[in-house]
Amino acid sequence: MSEQETKKRKGDSLDELEIDLNASVPLSKKQKRLAKKGKLEEEPAPKVSTVQESEQKQEKSKYGVWIGNLSFDTSKEDLVRFLVAKSSIPEEDLTRVNIPKRGNQIKGFAYVDVRNEEQVEKLVALSEQNLNGRNLLIKSATSFEGRPEKDNESKLPPSRILFVGNLSFDTTEDNLKEHFQHCGDIVRIRMATFQDTGKCKGFAFVDFKNEEGAVTAMKSKLAKTMLNRKLRLEYGEDRSKRRPKSHVREDVPQARDATPDTPEIKPQRKQYRERPQDKLAVREKSSVALASAQRASAAIVPSSGKKIKFD
Repeated sequence: MSEQETKKRKGDSLDELEIDLNASVPLSKKQKRLAKKGKLEEEPAPKVSTVQESEQKQEKSKYGVWIGNLSFDTSKEDLVRFLVAKSSIPEEDLTRVNIPKRGNQIKGFAYVDVRNEEQVEKLVALSEQNLNGRNLLIKSATSFEGRPEKDNESKLPPSRILFVGNLSFDTTEDNLKEHFQHCGDIVRIRMATFQDTGKCKGFAFVDFKNEEGAVTAMKSKLAKTMLNRKLRLEYGEDRSKRRPKSHVREDVPQARDATPDTPEIKPQRKQYRERPQDKLAVREKSSVALASAQRASAAIVPSSGKKIKFD
């Protein structure tokens, strides 16, 4: 028997390995232990989205309304039932009803899309109607009336100095110059850097030649972002426009009755003289007094008196 025949017989004897692609994934060791204890919860298989379902997901309609002042216990069914009953719009024409939630509670407003502008006007007419004890506020989704205007980002008045914050540490002066050169002529760039590494600290000042450059940078959308970071732009203080403080005293105004012929009377300066200080009697230090005192003799003094006896 040749070697080729023996190899052929060995290949025929081996069973072919079959793989079932639809079979479930085998359990891990941990899952098997939980299954024995009865603690394993069977998770449903992920639903595969079909082409038909993806086509059914439509984009937001241009005909929609915003509904605010909703009660926090309002459900989607309550809102749909209210709109259909009050506006006589079929439920099928409410193509989208979105009530954003925070956890298990709604945020107090909703978005509803319809099929045409006429239905939008019908829904807007329901504004101030009561639902679950609250008067609804209904506006067109494209209407931005009543929204507060955004405050000016800068606290200082417009100037030629532009403060740029929230910069990346990898920012260089060349990056700033290239980023703001379309706004106007740049005189100087002052970027705060670390002493040890020389990298940017996160903010800088851009000095333009005139005020129009800084104003253009504040209004430009291209200047708002740099190196994938949203910049903080504000007007800086232009120190060249500061009024110098006068330390010289103003001249005394002349009297009303003074004439050109009248000689100018200069105010006399007050002459100050030092007040004589009374010399206070200062007690001399004991060490100084003892040092200057005459020393007494240490010799034996001979007796010059009489001996007195007491009874």
